[in-house]
Amino acid sequence: MPKSLKTLYHFNPKTLSFEKVKVSFKQLAKRLLWVFASGIAFALVFVWIAFYFFDSPKVKILERENNELQAEVERLSARVDVMSDVLYDIEDRDDNVYRTIFEADPVPASVRYPLLVDDTRWDGMSQSEAYNMLRNASKKADQLTVRLAVQSRSLDTLERIATKKSEMLTHIPAIRPLKNMHEITSGFGRRYHPILKTLRAHTGVDITAPKGTPVYATADGTVTSENPGSGYGISVVINHGFSYKTVYAHLSKKAVNPGQKVKRGQLIGYVGSTGLASGSHLHYEVIKNGQKVNPVYYFNVDITPEEYNSILESSKKVNQALS
Repeated sequence: MPKSLKTLYHFNPKTLSFEKVKVSFKQLAKRLLWVFASGIAFALVFVWIAFYFFDSPKVKILERENNELQAEVERLSARVDVMSDVLYDIEDRDDNVYRTIFEADPVPASVRYPLLVDDTRWDGMSQSEAYNMLRNASKKADQLTVRLAVQSRSLDTLERIATKKSEMLTHIPAIRPLKNMHEITSGFGRRYHPILKTLRAHTGVDITAPKGTPVYATADGTVTSENPGSGYGISVVINHGFSYKTVYAHLSKKAVNPGQKVKRGQLIGYVGSTGLASGSHLHYEVIKNGQKVNPVYYFNVDITPEEYNSILESSKKVNQALS
């Protein structure tokens, strides 16, 4: 036996003395092997416990990055939802407001919501590449959210303007005050006065018609109590707003009262010859921003090009006015 091995003794109770233990090499090998195996088993148990119950620094870093990625994905998804809602509002107004105003068909659903095939370009992408791409996408989503919000506010403004514009168009004189009117007896400009026989400014147009012929409002507005001037006889003045007024003079009878709201094409009175007039006719004026302008330029809705040219040519004659 090698000298390096220590001598072992055991107490013999029969002889009440210590006796030398004789250990064979085989027994010693077994003991060493058992100790080695026990160490290996303990090490394996320790590694298993450490692996399943304690995270390594690298694992902790990966978990933190994964949590950050998940949180960023959730924030990006929330922003996409917001952008989707804003875009839906814009699409709705495009279909039901602006295209309605311009009488255009809505964008087909197949064009607006195309079927997209699955994109496999991102398969196999590393985590670092995914993180960088997600961060860039998040920045772009923020910018797109701001742009969509600005565009939505711009459309709000345009919608108010369009609504106001639509309302304004109904308040601008646009039709003839008498139906089936094809010529002007006396036009706008300098004309001979029928009573005074002098050349003077004629601030409207005279339209000959039999007494009792219906007279119609040329735009939406409110009847006022204004007196357009001496010699106008029975007359109706309508304030259309948007800086417009119209005057209908020498009527035989009114069909409306001051303060009454009227619509374009509504009956407001009947042709007559009251006031300073030389015959049965309607004297019609258009006033814009306080200035009397040529009413012929406002006949543009219920008239053909041929009818308009006829009225325009007849209004240019320098003749005797009827009032």
